[in-house]
Amino acid sequence: MSSLVSLENVSKVYQLGEHAFSALKNIYFELERGEMTAIVGASGSGKSTLMNIIGFLDRCTTGRYLFAGADVSDLAEQDLAGIRNTKIGFVFQSFFLLPRSNALQNVMLPLFYRGTPRQEAKENAMHLLDKVGVGHLAYHKPNQLSGGQQQRVAIARALVTNPEIILADEPTGALDSQTGEEVMQLFVDLNRNEGRTIVIITHDNEVSRRCQRVVTIKDGRIAC
Repeated sequence: MSSLVSLENVSKVYQLGEHAFSALKNIYFELERGEMTAIVGASGSGKSTLMNIIGFLDRCTTGRYLFAGADVSDLAEQDLAGIRNTKIGFVFQSFFLLPRSNALQNVMLPLFYRGTPRQEAKENAMHLLDKVGVGHLAYHKPNQLSGGQQQRVAIARALVTNPEIILADEPTGALDSQTGEEVMQLFVDLNRNEGRTIVIITHDNEVSRRCQRVVTIKDGRIAC
């Protein structure tokens, strides 16, 4: 069986005026279905660029990206957006919940983009809010929720399309240590109990220890 994600000799170069900056250099990376992997590195090491390429938020400059065995390196933007919106679930440090929408509406939003009927979207969103432990807060707006509760809503939103991968960028970075541990336990449970494929971008050793595999990136290269 082919890997879910396979990066072959991938580099990413940003042109900054007359200067070129190599954010990633000759990356080889494989991710199997059901893995929970941490990508760790210092600020500026290239770990977020790597996440953006895996999640179809950016393109590699050179190299090949195979997703579920298919070469997606040269797909049109519209096709990449389709994969991103159906196959990838994102969780970010800053939550990115819509402030004027309640928790239920925030989780329903990705389903609206897919044309899911409203009642079905509502039922699916409520099920996931219950699963992550905040169903009783479904009609609260983000400013009425704690940081940990907002992150749980964000995780429910990432799960609602039943994605192939969850990409979490510093998901505990804005949380206190106890709340961060609770959020990490939620990721662990999703991986162990449901077989979810999860990639966590972090600089926190406590977070990376909870993952099955740790990939270290330094100066745009995978160190180990």
